[in-house]
Amino acid sequence: MEEPQRAVRALHTASTITVYQAYSPEIGLPAVRRGRFPAGWKRDRMTWIKPSFLWMMYRCGWATKAGQETVLAIEITRDGFEWALRHACLSSYVRGLHPDRSAWQGQLKCAPARVQWDPERDLHLRPLAYRSLQLGLSGEAVRRYADEWTVAISDVTPLAREVHGLVSRGELDAAAGLLPQERPYPAADELLASLRP
Repeated sequence: MEEPQRAVRALHTASTITVYQAYSPEIGLPAVRRGRFPAGWKRDRMTWIKPSFLWMMYRCGWATKAGQETVLAIEITRDGFEWALRHACLSSYVRGLHPDRSAWQGQLKCAPARVQWDPERDLHLRPLAYRSLQLGLSGEAVRRYADEWTVAISDVTPLAREVHGLVSRGELDAAAGLLPQERPYPAADELLASLRP
């Protein structure tokens, strides 16, 4: 079956969805211990959450990039995730989707969340033909994410290293077997209608 060009694929339950972020150990490890982001975590800047494990691996270089050595799996409420989608704006202007560039800029300035569609990645972190959602949170969305939506935070750095090791040895079936089981997220079409170019 052909993958849709733009879709939310994620590990999810009836009430939660798992997203990924990577931080320095100084931020990541206390977040895991407390189940909440520590005081050093900056609430006043945009934070990007990624439902795709392999896209996170691409972004953090399998947890080897400076400041991204600790990969977190953050389980958040589906209600919160869908609130963010309802209040999101695309991160770039799309002719035909937005009335004009000025209208899009106004939306972007006011929106507490923004959506970007980036190529999904394979086990070698090469781009695939279809795209996965990245969700940027700022202002009210960041506060809700940290204080209301977060259900659990776990350290998946060991998993990242194990999968990377298998890929490096050419054991792709074994590596694929360890990946989180990301399935199409049942986001109502109306939630994504204004967010798909």
